[in-house]
Amino acid sequence: MNPSERDLRLRLLAAVRRLSERGLNQGSSGNASVRFDAGFIVTPSGKPYETMEPDDLVFVDAAGDPHGRHAPSSEWRMHHDIFGGFPQAGAIVHTHSPYATSLACLHRPIPAFHYEVAFAGGNDIRCADYATFGTQQLSDAALAALEGRRACLLANHGLVAWSDDIEHAAVLAEKVEALAQRYCLALQLGEPPLLSDDEMKRVAAKFEGYGR
Repeated sequence: MNPSERDLRLRLLAAVRRLSERGLNQGSSGNASVRFDAGFIVTPSGKPYETMEPDDLVFVDAAGDPHGRHAPSSEWRMHHDIFGGFPQAGAIVHTHSPYATSLACLHRPIPAFHYEVAFAGGNDIRCADYATFGTQQLSDAALAALEGRRACLLANHGLVAWSDDIEHAAVLAEKVEALAQRYCLALQLGEPPLLSDDEMKRVAAKFEGYGR
């Protein structure tokens, strides 16, 4: 294993452990990946994050064939297709975080109730249609909801977010979960007023390069 691959594996492992410690994933739920060579490195199927080691991570090549001592995440196909559909994506995070998943179970997108929704790339965070986990149908639904976006909810499932590297992808997943929590709290008081499309475009422009 060359130093660059080992560094990617260590960064991926650190990110998924952080998400687990912060409650965005529990046990072995969720998954994450980083682009590498002509394929990507993804978390294995069914292995808890606290016992996961760098060598447990699985390389999946461009044809979708896994290489490693474990089976790749059941959602490897979604990662494969997102990397293929978004050349600028360097990493992907999928979580079953409580508030985002609660909204996803209601098939409810997150509208422009707060300006930070623009972090996901548009004036809302869509909810993809439901499909069985690990299927091509779920991957297709996620790609449709991600058009022009960097994050979306997955109906009756969770959320998925991508960015240029694993650290930014994990932070985006955390931001979406925080927004989902605020939206759920706001809905207890009523339907919040929404920001206009023009305002969200201004905010999105201000976010370009934010934190880089």
